[in-house]
Amino acid sequence: MKQQTLAMAADTQSGFEQHRKPTRRDEFLKTMDALVPWAALCEEIAPHYPKAGNGRPPIGLERMLRIHFIQHWFNLADLACEEALYDSASLRRFVGIDLGCEPVPDATTMLKFRHLLNDNKLGQALFTRVGKELQARGIKVNTGTIVDATIIGAPSSTKNADKARDPEMHQTKKGQQWYFGMKLHIGVDSQTGLTHSAVVTAANVHDKHPLPDLLHGNEQRVYGDSAYASQKALIASKAPQAKDFTNQRTRRAGEVNEVQRAKNRNKSRVRARVEHVFAVIKRLWGFTKVRYRGLQKNATRAFTALALANIYLCRSHLLGQVRP
Repeated sequence: MKQQTLAMAADTQSGFEQHRKPTRRDEFLKTMDALVPWAALCEEIAPHYPKAGNGRPPIGLERMLRIHFIQHWFNLADLACEEALYDSASLRRFVGIDLGCEPVPDATTMLKFRHLLNDNKLGQALFTRVGKELQARGIKVNTGTIVDATIIGAPSSTKNADKARDPEMHQTKKGQQWYFGMKLHIGVDSQTGLTHSAVVTAANVHDKHPLPDLLHGNEQRVYGDSAYASQKALIASKAPQAKDFTNQRTRRAGEVNEVQRAKNRNKSRVRARVEHVFAVIKRLWGFTKVRYRGLQKNATRAFTALALANIYLCRSHLLGQVRP
């Protein structure tokens, strides 16, 4: 055991703060510390991570991964995360930093770690590994899939060095409003509500085009909103046994088909589970706008966020396995 310094002792509840109350952040970090499969995720990154040798030794892999996840959970840029770690004792405890004998990794180190994940497409690898770990804990992929897409906005301003918008982002019209950015398409299990597949495209790509890539092939039912109406051929190309339970359009020649409207309402009771995923990554964790230029960098962030969202959404089930 490493001996506590005065700085670390002051950070603990048994230190000088005798009347400190655990906050919701403390409880959240405690839960994620227990549930995230750290060893398995580090195993995915380790072959690409710098090894100790000549020169400055690298910072511990799990420590950098914990910092990276903090950036996702609290929507922090590199410099903001560095300052938050200096400011917050609960974040330092989660990462394992003792200011009495070591500094917080600087923003440049966080940047290089993110580039390593992006260059080796490790966001997708982490997403896949989390899925395997959850299946090993008894959370299975069932025979129903809900498909949906959401727009992630990007800056439309041209006030930058290139005098241009991001060439990989595009605009699309939803209702009467124009949006510029990318789309995150996901396939969600209809029973567990967990994401099993995802595709990132520019915003102008229609929702139906990535549809086959969002199915695992063993579906009996496929749910989706009216953007996926009349796509039986696309569904059958990947899941030949699946029945089309997507919402169909209810208005024809100015008249509303009330029977079809009632059917859509029943389907939407299941389909609504896909919105829980978007609520976590967009509303709870703040991924409503892209942070980087280019689709690949933002795809890495999206896949990592979806992996963490899967753990968060099934936390009650997983905590029941952890507790004696």
